[in-house]
Amino acid sequence: MNTWTAIAVTALGCYLVKLIGLLVPAGSLERPLVKRLAALLPVALLAALTAQQTFSTGQHLAVDARAAGLAAAALALVLRAPFLLVVGAAVIVTAGARAMGG
Repeated sequence: MNTWTAIAVTALGCYLVKLIGLLVPAGSLERPLVKRLAALLPVALLAALTAQQTFSTGQHLAVDARAAGLAAAALALVLRAPFLLVVGAAVIVTAGARAMGG
């Protein structure tokens, strides 16, 4: 029963956050600081999530095949490769590093 309670509370919380977002006056969203935060915050959160998922195993720092895949993806991005090629490069390099014992 605890699982369903957690699901219900999470669903209600998501609904309330969306409702609060709809109730914010439009004038508040037009401020330059709010616009800048709205543009930069998702990038910062995605970068933090990527770093956490790449360089940690549980509570420990780990540099393994995932780091090689991330480096390959970064290189593909610098070379302005299409998104699917970036993902493919990361997958292939990570798989290759794991196959070689990394």
